[in-house]
Amino acid sequence: MDRFDSVLIANRGEIACRIISTAKSLGYRTIAVYTDADEGAPHMQMADQAINIGSGPVAQSYLSAEMIIAAAQEANAGAVHPGYGFLSENAQFAAAVRQAGMVFIGPSAEAIEVMGNKAEAKRRMLEAGVPCVPGYHGADQSHETLMVEAGKIGVPLMVKAATGGGGRGMRLVTELSELGNAIELASSEARNAFGSDQLILEKAIAQPRHVEIQVFADGLGHTIHLAERDCSVQRRHQKVIEEAPCPVMTPELRQAMGAAAIAAARSIEYLGAGTVEFLLDSDGEFYFLEMNTRLQVEHPVTEMVTGLDLVALQLRVAQGQPLGIEQSSVKLRGHAIEVRLYTEDPSQDFLPVSGTIEHWQPPSGDGIRVDDGIRSGQTIAPYYDPMVAKIVGYGANREVARRRLTKALAETRLYGLASNQSFLSQCLQHDEFISGEATTAFIEQHFPAQSLQAFVPDSLHAVCAALLDLQRCWQASMANSTNVSPQLRDWSSADSLQSRRRYQSGAELFDLTVKPQAEAAGSYLVSVEGESAILVASIEAVSEDSATLAVQGDRIEVGYLWHGAGDISLAVGPDIARFEDQLSNNGSDTELRGDGNVLAPMHGSVSDVRVSRGQHVEPGDSLLVLEAMKMQHEIVAEQAGEITDIWVQSGDQVATDAVLIEIAADKDTDQS
Repeated sequence: MDRFDSVLIANRGEIACRIISTAKSLGYRTIAVYTDADEGAPHMQMADQAINIGSGPVAQSYLSAEMIIAAAQEANAGAVHPGYGFLSENAQFAAAVRQAGMVFIGPSAEAIEVMGNKAEAKRRMLEAGVPCVPGYHGADQSHETLMVEAGKIGVPLMVKAATGGGGRGMRLVTELSELGNAIELASSEARNAFGSDQLILEKAIAQPRHVEIQVFADGLGHTIHLAERDCSVQRRHQKVIEEAPCPVMTPELRQAMGAAAIAAARSIEYLGAGTVEFLLDSDGEFYFLEMNTRLQVEHPVTEMVTGLDLVALQLRVAQGQPLGIEQSSVKLRGHAIEVRLYTEDPSQDFLPVSGTIEHWQPPSGDGIRVDDGIRSGQTIAPYYDPMVAKIVGYGANREVARRRLTKALAETRLYGLASNQSFLSQCLQHDEFISGEATTAFIEQHFPAQSLQAFVPDSLHAVCAALLDLQRCWQASMANSTNVSPQLRDWSSADSLQSRRRYQSGAELFDLTVKPQAEAAGSYLVSVEGESAILVASIEAVSEDSATLAVQGDRIEVGYLWHGAGDISLAVGPDIARFEDQLSNNGSDTELRGDGNVLAPMHGSVSDVRVSRGQHVEPGDSLLVLEAMKMQHEIVAEQAGEITDIWVQSGDQVATDAVLIEIAADKDTDQS
């Protein structure tokens, strides 16, 4: 195999930063690719060279093999690392890289093609004697055949894209009457995400664990496994929390699953890093699910418990060198848990969120690792996956790792965009997760949609916001004045200065009056409209981004971001609330819209309009499909009525809160 000393990373975000870090430490010249939407992103700044490959949409940039290869040739790159997602499991891309005279850091195009097609992979695994989930993996993709085969399998069943992964192109069907719509949505999502609408059907195993085995192979005939990861905590079939080792693993089960994973890799003459995924049922039986022919998102937990750098191993075997590791030398030490931080709103059914990160401050401390690819001031575009960081907690045992990670989440600061930070913290602190008993049904069972409400601050939080806001206003005044004594703070020629704040925080309104105490410097009396008690509050300690306050004798620790006078965000553990003073801010009132307006919940592209003017709809009826961040989101009617206007058509790009459809509510159902 050809030697190389430069690597182009055909990816973005945290994985590009991760690869660049190891590659540079080993002396490789690194080349990043970026789009107009990623201008100034950390991955392009970290690399030795960065090349623009187009505008934001992935089809015109990160999914364009021609543009990636052209960039690699322009930079005279010796190798291409695909990361994960995008073109990482595209056999044609792997072949094209090699045909262009460069090394593809991954398996052969043939191996990718076999395992990249779930139908072919299942057939190959059955031939190799690897246990597989019962289902249909045939070439006949007609609607009639899929319906017939589904009837043979029975419900519940999974409709899955034959190519790709990450939960895209996947639907759970619990009633055969739902199958037609599930097939339509899954095939459309698969076609847009992976370029193929081929589907497979599988029997849905009730509440299994999702356990995967990390395999590694060199080009000299050595194949080993690096034990397992438990990735059972998922929502919409996308992993949310991963850990190593699996809480219920036994040495005998690990040996059996490891042997099956190695057999799967050897059956296709695999090279490099790969992951063989299994479903593990409550009886200890496991079934082949799929093989990911790339580095996994969750690879850091394996690195933490094995002490190995998987990217360094990838580069090593891509150079034609032996792994240098025997199976007997792979030892697990301690426990690691990883959470995926997404810019999404759990209170809005986990809808992806795009916009500007006003401030990003990752956590640190013993046993904490953060893989990120974002910075303060960066715009999160609607074109890409909403995962912005991975936070890992490591410890001598599972409970130490969990506690450290929970604390790290409470110290993570992501201002400006909604995120799943608080939701992750709740998951880690749930009794079922603590006991190590979580299965793939964990989130569905314990976090129903109605329970995932946005954080609602109380009056004590508003008091904290007011004190910090007033202090920053005073500091700003002092900075602009040379003749004001600090001793005169809070005082006028007549009496102490009384300040009023009327904060809006989400749907909550807090009307506060703050007055300093003459007999206690630095202490304030705060009255809150609607509450009879006068609160005594003070700031005990404050830094640029965190503070400790005392309110009625209770110590409250918060993080904060001051946006300007009368505008402050407060972080209370993993929860964040923004307080905007309605008395000092002159922003226009939120535009009122009629109940019949259906608004875009996010930036995206309209892929299918399913209704027409004059049509009568009932609650739950499908109105249109919106594609955003590589996912298909079905927009449904929330009330009965007649479609009076449709403001979009297939292919339109829409912004958050754009009016999509207008519905005239039936008079007997109109609750306005």
